[in-house]
Order: sequence, then structure tokens, then C-alpha cells
Amino acid sequence: MSKSLIQFIIEEQRQIPNASGNFTGLLNDIISACKQIAHDVNKGALIGVLGSAGSENVQGETQKKLDIITNEIFIKANEWGGHLAAMASEEMDDIYEIPKQYPRGKYLITFDPLDGSSNIDVNVSVGTIFSILRCPEGVTHPTASDFMQPGTTQVCAGYALYGPNTMIVLTTGNGVNGFTLDRDVGDFFLTNPDMQVPVDTQEFAINMSNRRFWEEPVQRYVEECIKGVDGGREKNFNMRWVGSMVADVHRILMRGGIFMYPFDTKDAARAGKLRLMYEANPMSFIVEQAGGVCSTGRERIMALLPVGLHQRVPVILGSKNEVERLVSYHKDV
Repeated sequence: MSKSLIQFIIEEQRQIPNASGNFTGLLNDIISACKQIAHDVNKGALIGVLGSAGSENVQGETQKKLDIITNEIFIKANEWGGHLAAMASEEMDDIYEIPKQYPRGKYLITFDPLDGSSNIDVNVSVGTIFSILRCPEGVTHPTASDFMQPGTTQVCAGYALYGPNTMIVLTTGNGVNGFTLDRDVGDFFLTNPDMQVPVDTQEFAINMSNRRFWEEPVQRYVEECIKGVDGGREKNFNMRWVGSMVADVHRILMRGGIFMYPFDTKDAARAGKLRLMYEANPMSFIVEQAGGVCSTGRERIMALLPVGLHQRVPVILGSKNEVERLVSYHKDV
């Protein structure tokens, strides 16, 4: 049998001088949370967790029951282990400081407990996204400002995909690896080593209903993809769109593509749709480590200095040659 996820991480840890084992312990807690979330997602209506919770999160979005349940699962699995100083979630207004009865560690974590939750009631793949940062030296009571670190400082980023199979895909800055849950054994095992995003693609992913709100460079690029060889491109394209970032990005990791949630004028008060801390940064770390490219259209996502926990940004990521083409269109404007 292939390596388990924990065995894989321990072997990586042994390559680091003076490693304490705290990082491995933290990942073990994250894995436990993802297993529990996978169980609840899989059971769905059988345990009464589908449907709206009748509340809104800090972004003003209607929360599903599972948004609240999975947020609580992730917190409870990670608060007690002594590896974290604080947490930040897409579903919470402010940071979550580790309760006084538990020891505090040297890491911070940001997470989206159930990405794509609007799809859960129709049985479409959803996921969990997480990003691990170091708590600034000497800080014992972190505040939101301690999370304001560019994506380039991430220690680890990953996501769990709850689909036909449950997978965890992660990077610690040494490439990207995918692990599949064997439900009979109860462990994740390495099934997709050294994942790579193909540099070329014939697929694009975007929410076409927002087309009239896009900027000219995106309008131009998508129009070329639609016309294909009849519009001057060297090939024809197919469009794919799940509406769950985890599922859309996973497809790109497996077979290439370009994913776009660009700036639009639909809501002029928002710079973009996706959250920098919980979605854009962790996914950018993963995609870049797999040889892809990630941009807002005008700058590298991971170079951005966050200014707020729930900051939104435009996101364009995926196969190198297509992302760079679209970025060049932005430069032409």
C-alpha cells in the first residue's frame, strides 16, 4: 500500500533540522476535521444537515446548516492540540483565539470550512480549504493584524475535496501531492504524487452569467475561447463550471484549464468575489507549486499584502500559457 498522509509528512519533517513535530501534529488535527466533515457531507439528508440555517455570514451570504456545522467541527478539532495561536474562518466575523484552557502554538490557520456549500443540497462536490501561517515571533495574543501576511509566507496550503472520493491535496512548498481517503482503513493514502498543471489547455471555467459585467480584457479572452479556430485561436475550447472553487481547481490540477472569477462591475464596492485569505492565497500556493500561474489580472495574487480578514480579490489561475495570455490582455488596456 502507498504511504499514508501522516507518514508522508513525517518523512518530509525529517528533512528539516530541529523540527519539533508541531506541524505534523497540526496536520493530523486538520485531517481529523476533514474526516468528520466528509462523514457529515456524505450522510447529508440522512442526518438532517441539508438546507439553509436561516442566518448570514459576515459577507452577507445565506449560511447553510453545514456551513455552521463544519465550521464548528474544524474549530473543535484544532483548538485543543497546542499547535495554533489563533484561527480565522470565512464564517466568522473576527479571529478565533485559542481558549485559555488549551496550550497555544506557533501557527495561525485560515479556513473555508465548506467551499461551494450552495451546491450541497443538489449533491455536487464541495470542499474545505485551509492555509497555515506562522504566528509572528513573540505574539502570545494574536489579533487580526497578525494574519495580514502575503501568500508568499504560507507554510502550508491544502484542500479537502468531498466528491465521489474524499481527497486531501496539499503543498508545503515542495510540490503538490494528493491523498485519497480509504474509508475501510480510515486513513488518507498517497494516490497523486507530484501533481502538475499542464502548461496548455483547451478548457476554461467562468460564470458566464456575469459576462456583461466583465472588463474588456476578459471579454476579449472568453470571446476568443468561444470562437476557437473560427476566431483566430489555434484550437477550440470547452467551458467547464462547477461553482465550487475546490472542484474547479481540482479539475485544473488533474488535467489543466484556466479558472476565472475576475473583477466585474456587478458590485462596484467589491474588488472581486473570492476571499484572499481563505480561497485565493491557499489555492494560488497550490497551483503555483504545481507549475501553474495565479493572478488578479494585474498582479500576482500571493504578492498582495492583505488589508482585512475578509478581503476579496479577482482570481485568474491555471495553465501557464493561458493565464499569461489573459494577463497580457490586461496590460494592453
